[in-house]
Amino acid sequence: TTGAYGRMHEASAGKDTTTGHWEMGGLRIDKPFSLYPNGFPDDMLIPFSERTGYGWLGNKPESGTVILEELGEESLATGKLIVYTSGDSVFQIAANEEMVPIPELYRVCEIAREICDEHYVGRVIARPFVGTKKGEFKRTYNRKDFGMEPPGQTMLDLVKQSGQDVVGIGKIPDIYYGRGITENIHSEGNADGLAITLDALDRVEQGLIMTNLVDFDMLYGHRRDAQGYAKALVEFDSWIPSLLAKLNPESDLVMLTADHGNDPTFRGTDHTREYVPLMAFGPPTAANVDLGTRSTMADLGATVTDALGALEPPHGKSFLNELLGAA
Repeated sequence: TTGAYGRMHEASAGKDTTTGHWEMGGLRIDKPFSLYPNGFPDDMLIPFSERTGYGWLGNKPESGTVILEELGEESLATGKLIVYTSGDSVFQIAANEEMVPIPELYRVCEIAREICDEHYVGRVIARPFVGTKKGEFKRTYNRKDFGMEPPGQTMLDLVKQSGQDVVGIGKIPDIYYGRGITENIHSEGNADGLAITLDALDRVEQGLIMTNLVDFDMLYGHRRDAQGYAKALVEFDSWIPSLLAKLNPESDLVMLTADHGNDPTFRGTDHTREYVPLMAFGPPTAANVDLGTRSTMADLGATVTDALGALEPPHGKSFLNELLGAA
C-alpha cells in the first residue's frame, strides 16, 4: 500500500452537502438546517410566488427524477414551477429550459434564496430539465446551487488570504458562497470535472484545487443505482494513473473523501450518515500510513492549511506529520 488511508466521522449536525463541505473546510455546524418532511409552509411559498410571478406544483419531499415524471407535463401545460424538497435542507425548483430560460430560473432561485435565509434552509437548487413528455424528461448540468454563507472562515478563505490560488471545480464555489475562490470552473459531470482537474494541475503553481464529482451523488446515490455507482468508481479509478503522472515529484498532495454518504444499496433516496473515506497520496507521503478514524471531517481542512502554510481553521487537527511519516 502506498500513501495513507482512514475514515472520518461527521461531527456536525446533518448529512447534507453544505454541512459536510463546511466541516471539511474546518467548521462545525451544531445547529441543523431546517427540514420540510411535509413540504414548505405558506409563509415561504406565498412570498415566493408573489415575488417571482410564478405559481408552483409539488411542494413535497420527492426524488427529482420521480417528480419530473409526475409533474413535468403539468408544469409545461400551466407554466408553473415544480417546487420540492428531500430528506436534506433544500428548496429545489425544477423548470423546463425552453419554458424558463436558465438566467430566469437563476433569478427565481436568488429570490428563493433570500426567503430561505430567513428560514435557515441550507440550499436553494435550480433543477433545469429538458423533454416534453413522460419518459423523455431529463435533468441537465445547468443545475446551480445557491447556498448560505459559511458562518466562519474555511480552509478556502485561509488559503486565499495567504496569497495562493484556490480553484473551485463543479459546485464547490456555490457551496462556499463564492468565498475563498480565485477561479470558479463549472463542470458537467464526473468525466468533465476530472479533465478540468488535470488542466488545473498544469496551471496552478501553488494552492488548492478542490473538485466535486456530482455524478456519484446525483446520478447513482440518490437513485440507488448500485451498478451505475460501481461503474463510476471503476471509471474514476482508471483516471488515477493520469493524475499520478501529473503530480509534482516533491510537493503535490492528493486527498480523496466525501461530504456525506449516499449508499446506493440503502433504502430510500436520501443521503446517509456513515463514515466518509479518507485517502491521501502523492510523492511526499509515506507508505502505508493508517490515519485511523478521525473524530471530525474538519481534520482535512486543518491538514490542507498546514500543508500550504496558511492559518488554521477554527476546528480540526492536522494529520500532515502522519502523512509525511514524521509522527
